[in-house]
Amino acid sequence: MISVLGPRKRLCDGISRRDMLTIGALGMGGLALPDLLRAEAERGINGSRKAIIMIYLCGAPPHQDMFDLKMNAPAEIRGEFQPIDTNVPGIQICEHLPQLATVMDKLVPIRTVVGSPSGDHDSFICYTGRPVPRQPPGGWPSVGATVSKLLGSKSPGVPPFVGLSPRTGHPPYGSPGHPGFLGSAHSAFRPNGEGAGDLVLNGISSAHLNDRKLLLEGIDRIRRDLDSSGKMEGLDAFTRQAMGVLSSSALAEALDVSREDPRIRERYGKGDSRNYGDGAPRNQEHFLIARRLVEAGVRCVTLNFGRWDFHSQNFSEFKNTHGPQFDQGMAALVQDLHERGLDQDVSVVAWGEFGRTPVINKEAGRDHWPQVGCALLAGGGLRTGQVIGATDRQGGAPIDRPVHFGEVLTTLYWQLGIDPNATTVRDLAGRPQYLVDYHRPMPELV
Repeated sequence: MISVLGPRKRLCDGISRRDMLTIGALGMGGLALPDLLRAEAERGINGSRKAIIMIYLCGAPPHQDMFDLKMNAPAEIRGEFQPIDTNVPGIQICEHLPQLATVMDKLVPIRTVVGSPSGDHDSFICYTGRPVPRQPPGGWPSVGATVSKLLGSKSPGVPPFVGLSPRTGHPPYGSPGHPGFLGSAHSAFRPNGEGAGDLVLNGISSAHLNDRKLLLEGIDRIRRDLDSSGKMEGLDAFTRQAMGVLSSSALAEALDVSREDPRIRERYGKGDSRNYGDGAPRNQEHFLIARRLVEAGVRCVTLNFGRWDFHSQNFSEFKNTHGPQFDQGMAALVQDLHERGLDQDVSVVAWGEFGRTPVINKEAGRDHWPQVGCALLAGGGLRTGQVIGATDRQGGAPIDRPVHFGEVLTTLYWQLGIDPNATTVRDLAGRPQYLVDYHRPMPELV
């Protein structure tokens, strides 16, 4: 029996499945073609290379030690790091981000991200642009699930939404973004290292796989007539994705970094594939895999990087591990997208769920600070080479141009060709819901 990737997982709708299906168990689902596969043709976007890469910096990075250093603040706020010049006159960032400094003309640091509802660790607002409370039944869908629903797959062998997120000790650190009321059919496709080799047929012929597909279609027509729960559509999507993946090598090849030019792999660096505490790995190869996935046709890739919750040893943790590794991976991704002509099509955002306290605590750390945080944008044809927003002398509150998480997501949707002012998705009660609460893209960027 060929298993297609991953440990057992329980979805929010109560269905227990594997992240990727087991071929011997494909009788659990059918192969009907719902709106997911028809959406691309209906919207006339065949051949589009538009995509989003979202890098979730688990646990929230220290904004005032990255892109908003406060050199005139008192020592207990200022910290240890020095600013360095970038290749854009007037923009300075942390000395431990030297590679990002060389590509600042291709970046947009936002120093005033607001909207985090509390100091609780939850990736939800990064993926949805909305706070966790006051959700409709089923919950708000993530950007990846929404893109899956609206744009669908470019080909049967390439899922629209891939999450490069492992299981983590703190579950929100490992979330790729939930499907919410859009249903499990639009969950992230979640490959991992152990199962990557099972994404190909391994000796089973395509003809044999097609025979099984036809048999399952016949059986499933009967089962679907008896189903009234709505769960079959989700199982259909998982089965359909598994069939598509196994009959096409596109996804397996995209995940196989050994096919990449060794010089490009060296530029990205390897990092550490092990989880960092209860957070995610500091795996720089995930940045490379993300580029390979969007190049293969994935619409949205989310990846989770590190554990930035530096309540103690903020400066040593940053300069010895997270800072340099993020610097290398992110800079390599930005350069790579430009060199491959993808910079106008692929939007990149890196951020965490909130910022860090201005005052350094007794353990040389910074604590939770939902009042303001930061983000880093690139690609997507955005107007780069600028900084957006300014905070006060202590880095504790915006004094110019606060930017809500939802505004950033609206801009990313806009760059995909989706108009958030005119586009809605229906919730479980059939009510149309806007994608985010902000309906216009950021004027500074578009």
